[in-house]
Amino acid sequence: MRSALVVHELATGGETTVLETSRLIEAPNWYPDGSALLVNGDGLLYRVPLERPALQLVDTGHHCALNNDHGISPDGKTLVISDKTDTDDSCIYLLPVAGGVPSRITPHVPSWWHGWSPDGSTLAYTARRDGSFDIYTMPVSGGAERRITQGGGHHDGPDYTADGAWIWFNSDTGGQMALWRIRTDGSDRQCMTDDDRVNWFPHPSPCGAHVLYLSYLPGTQFHPRDRDVELRLMPATGGAARVLVAFFGGQGSINVPCWHPDGTCFAYMRYWPES
Repeated sequence: MRSALVVHELATGGETTVLETSRLIEAPNWYPDGSALLVNGDGLLYRVPLERPALQLVDTGHHCALNNDHGISPDGKTLVISDKTDTDDSCIYLLPVAGGVPSRITPHVPSWWHGWSPDGSTLAYTARRDGSFDIYTMPVSGGAERRITQGGGHHDGPDYTADGAWIWFNSDTGGQMALWRIRTDGSDRQCMTDDDRVNWFPHPSPCGAHVLYLSYLPGTQFHPRDRDVELRLMPATGGAARVLVAFFGGQGSINVPCWHPDGTCFAYMRYWPES
């Protein structure tokens, strides 16, 4: 598998390939100052500076079974990772942005991080409890987790709007994976897409006007890698989406928040098999 870390300019549609590698790397986040991107690969975490792109290992202590659910706090001081080194199932940890010893935040597993509230106080994540996949939140300082979604189905990929009022996520409650939003207290749940595509990982833009998401062909099960997919952009208030780019990707392309802090561009991963 060959991986390309790509930056897409929203205004022009132009793209810049920041880094190519024969390794499988995934899930880019932007550092809040816009100087670098964060990715994972082979169970580890890497910083990719834009000035001289290269995979710079981030120290995560003895934790070496990270998945692609990681991110950076709004103030740029803290990393969040999802790792199963000590727990066999994914667990959420916090550590200094420069690297260091992770501190466990979720008491229960499995838990997969996906969103950080704009004020920096709260984490949003997907968790399986009693066989049900739902959206939960928890204070960054720790404490009891709060279940946000109710009812059957698979709920995944929570991400906050820039004003902190809504959490967007994907759910197959209606029979097919679609995009939804819900108030942070779990009220006023709304379905935001009604097409026949299989839609995952909505990411509201920093300006509050758009939502970027990953779209699979109808009938796709779960969110596999190595598929023909599209990145689509829809109004934050709902309505028709437009296709920004069609490519070979899927799992690992935009699993976590991927907008540049100023909202002018976003990063994603595209893949292709080694010849």
